[in-house]
Parts: sequence; C-alpha cells; structure tokens
Amino acid sequence: MPAAIKKAFPHAVMLTYVAVILLPFLFVLFSSFKANNVEIATRPFGLPKTWAFENYKEAWVKAKINVYFWNSLYLSLSSAAVGVLLAAAAAFALVRMKFEAVSRWIYQYVLIGMLIPGNVLFIAQYLLVRNMGILNTHWSLFLPYTAGALPLSVLLIAAFMRSIPGELEEAAIVDGLRAPGLLLRIVLPLTVPALVTVFIINFLGNWNEYLLANFFLSKDSLRTLPTGMVGFRDAFQTNYALVCTGIVYSVVPVLVIYTFLQKKIIEGLTAGSVKG
Repeated sequence: MPAAIKKAFPHAVMLTYVAVILLPFLFVLFSSFKANNVEIATRPFGLPKTWAFENYKEAWVKAKINVYFWNSLYLSLSSAAVGVLLAAAAAFALVRMKFEAVSRWIYQYVLIGMLIPGNVLFIAQYLLVRNMGILNTHWSLFLPYTAGALPLSVLLIAAFMRSIPGELEEAAIVDGLRAPGLLLRIVLPLTVPALVTVFIINFLGNWNEYLLANFFLSKDSLRTLPTGMVGFRDAFQTNYALVCTGIVYSVVPVLVIYTFLQKKIIEGLTAGSVKG
C-alpha cells in the first residue's frame, strides 16, 4: 500500500465517523428552525427557507422546557460539585494518610463499587428514598447522583494525586500545615485538571440520567429535562419542529462544556499516567 494511502486512510475513517455523528444533529438543528413538517420532509438536511426562531420561544415557555432545563441544570451542577469535593477528600485520605492497610481495603471497596451496575441498586435506592421521606423531592435524585459517582471519582482523583511529588507536602508540613491545609492549599490546586474532568463526567451523567428521575419524581414541576422531554414528545409529536427544538435545548449545555473544557478533560485523564 502506498505511503500516501496509508496516511490518508485514518483521516478518511475519522471523517466518515464525524459525518455519521454530525448528520443526525444537523438534521435536528435545521429542523428546529423550520416552519412545518412539510418543509422538514421535503428538505431534511437543507437550510430553512425562513428561520422560525419562535419555535424556541414556544418550546421554552409553552412546553415548560424552561422548568425542566433549570431543574436538570441545578441538580446536575450541585450533585457534581459536592461529589467532586467528597471524592477529593476521600482520595487524599487514601493516597496520603499513613494507614496503608486500611487505605488498601477501602480502595478495594471503592473498586468493587465500580463493578456494580447502577440499575441493580434501583430497588434498594427506591426503598431507601421512600423510607427517608424524600420521595418526590429533588433530594431523592441529589443523594443517589452524588453517591453513585463517588467510586469512579475517587479512582480518577487518587490516580492523579499519586503523581504529585511528596516533597511539596513535606515542605508544607515543615511550615506548619496540617491535613486540611495540605488538602486545600497544596493538593487541590495541583489537582485541578482531574477535578475538572471528574466534575464534567459527573455533570454529563446526571444531565442525561432518566431512570431515577422517572420513578422518583411524579410532580411535573420537579421533573428533569430527560423525563420532561418524554411528555413534551407525546404532547407535540405531530409538530416535529418543536420536538427537534426540545432536543437542541437538551444538547446545548453538553456541547458548550465540551467546546470550552475538552482540553481539561484530556489533560485530567492523561496527566497522572504521563507524570507517573
């Protein structure tokens, strides 16, 4: 095989992959600005003849996408942020505290937590939430979202913390810093790439979660975007433009995060292995 073909082949494969991924999104994006179903059917991938921006206003207000959107946003942000802080504290204790035997057992316990599929715990989570009296409140999602992400979060942050030179902490201890000061002033600033990566992974998982939100919340005013979109689809199934508009609303935060923070994601996932 000629060298030119060898070089071009991987690029051709990647371009094909990008096209397969991008074309459905372009269809949804263009359809969300079209005035009616006829235009969508006759020109599925074409630009709209007239840009119907009112579709977005109608979906945002009339279909209550604004309620579902903000519910998802603050639940995803808050649970991801709290989860990162808890995981960072746990990872610091496992990596730096001088209890090797205990840390080893706890670390194995964390690894076992990653092997358990989330759906297996659904019935136990439902019973726990019901017995706590928080069913049909946002707490019923906040607590499972936060706790469910801890195993992977602790694993990633602990792997990154192991790459931080111990001499930095030894010097800080000589200066009089104790464990809380070491974590807040030395370790966390150096662990920012891993923290950002874990935050983004947790946020996206919470943003797209459907099963718990569907069964734990029955009030329409509390629903998240994935569950709200199901009712939105049923109510506007004959108006494909509005359905596509709702899909765009659900995708925008994910695209924004990846656009601005994709370098941090890659850095956080690879820095530990590179430095180690």
